[in-house]
Amino acid sequence: MTYRILTPFVARLIVSCAMAASLMHTAIAQSAATPAAPTPLATAATPGATCSPLMHQRFPRLQDEVPQDLCQYAGRVALVVNTASYCGFTTQYEGLEALYAKYQGKGLVVLGFPSNDFGKQEPGSSKEIADFCYNTYGVKFPMFSKTSVKGPQANSLHAALIKATGKAPEWNFHKYLIDRNGQVVRSYPSQVTPDDKALVADIEKALAQKL
Repeated sequence: MTYRILTPFVARLIVSCAMAASLMHTAIAQSAATPAAPTPLATAATPGATCSPLMHQRFPRLQDEVPQDLCQYAGRVALVVNTASYCGFTTQYEGLEALYAKYQGKGLVVLGFPSNDFGKQEPGSSKEIADFCYNTYGVKFPMFSKTSVKGPQANSLHAALIKATGKAPEWNFHKYLIDRNGQVVRSYPSQVTPDDKALVADIEKALAQKL
């Protein structure tokens, strides 16, 4: 019974992922003629903010593998997303970048964690992923090196997020919202798009929160 229910969903994912794969292959083929993804500047923590245990972690930056301390985002509202380049949800990059551009000045940061955990849909190198994100979707929000986000191999941040919410990512583009004090607000499944009214309302509420 479970197989019959899931089959149409899986079929749609296969078609969507095939289309996304074609898009990425085109972007990679053009990478020699297009600008490489720029290296983001370090972000200063919000004055007066204390780095919570959840954010007291370091991850290599996608573009150059330089370790980044997440405490630089202390006092900001963070939306953590596990991403993939070959997925039917890959177009959410556009919405995530729009969300970041709109609310960055008010204290929002989007943190992207490429992962090959689901359907092997992120097989590329760090350079391929970074160039694809920038050249295809203009991604400027912070991205980190490819990592695992589920099970025993989950990175330390996702392991903590899973423990705090009881919700592990079930596919690419699962989202976790963290408030200014480093507390987890809520998790959102892949189907929740960046412009979802409930997600945007939660972000705005968190941004209005005082330290």
